[in-house]
Amino acid sequence: MSLKLEIEGVMLNVVSGYAPQVGCELEEKERFWRELNEVIESIPMGERVVIGADFNGHVGEGNTGDEEVMGKFGVKERNLEGQMVVDFAKRMDMAVVNTYFQKREEHRVTYKSGGRSTPVDYILCRRGNLKEISDCKVVVGESVARQHRMVVCRMMMVCKKKRSKIEIEKKTKWWKLKKEECCEDFRQTLRQALVGQVVLPDDWETTAEVIRVTGRKVLGVSSGRRKEDKETWLWNEEVQDSIQRKRLAKKKWDMDRTEENRQEYKELQHRVKREVSKAKQEAYDELYTRLDTREGQKDLYRLARQRDRDGKDMQQVRVIKDRDGRVLTSEESVQRIWKEYFEELMRKMRGKKE
Repeated sequence: MSLKLEIEGVMLNVVSGYAPQVGCELEEKERFWRELNEVIESIPMGERVVIGADFNGHVGEGNTGDEEVMGKFGVKERNLEGQMVVDFAKRMDMAVVNTYFQKREEHRVTYKSGGRSTPVDYILCRRGNLKEISDCKVVVGESVARQHRMVVCRMMMVCKKKRSKIEIEKKTKWWKLKKEECCEDFRQTLRQALVGQVVLPDDWETTAEVIRVTGRKVLGVSSGRRKEDKETWLWNEEVQDSIQRKRLAKKKWDMDRTEENRQEYKELQHRVKREVSKAKQEAYDELYTRLDTREGQKDLYRLARQRDRDGKDMQQVRVIKDRDGRVLTSEESVQRIWKEYFEELMRKMRGKKE
């Protein structure tokens, strides 16, 4: 059984397996390992993999010759089935996690029956992700079955959110022509550019290009950075100063957890809330008086966009499966699958009506 999880942009594959027992035919054991190979090979190398399985084998104590896939803290001697586990780990560039943590024998034995005690359940992960494993042990007293004990592995993943970079075209600052100084400077520079031509342009495309070049030269261009629509545009200097003091009080409380620091932080929290509410009300009152102006309309549109985003249940869809069961993560592929789904749905609805 294989389970694929998406955690903060990181794909984690959890694979569970049950290998044939010692008395089974060799052909049956080889078929199990072939099928497990196919499962692991189908997982992209950029995704994390954790295998938890009852391999019914002993990998043995020590790691001489197998240092790249094993630690030193195994139990007893290796048998044929344990050698298959080690060979699989080498083929798939994985590590047998149980053997890297020094534990008492009671916390390494996963199977107890009839006076016999041995580890047959193992957890494997990619060697490159072994540093993310902080602990692995057997939980004594927590039995999945009468003879078997639960193996627990602690994995700490560092998930970094990737922000998609959006290319925004740099625009000429034509709005500067509202100022008389800029307008006159642009007019003079444009006149010189046209007079400096050996032959005056007789078509609009050439003239327009001269105007665009002159505009970029005289008026300048925008930075091209995306401006985020946030309600912080309502904040005044008083609110910003209170927020800064609240942040400093929070750091002070984190460093010294005294009741005095806590009370100071709580009081600043309440003060910031009051001042933000007051600033919003003043900004809205001013907005209502400026609705008939162009600037007031821009503020209203910005506020409407923010309210629309806040009212949506889902901001984005990160992953979805296609018809073949493959997980799609890119925005374009997700939108394409949704489009195909709704087109098919509409065709079925029209067919029922006819």
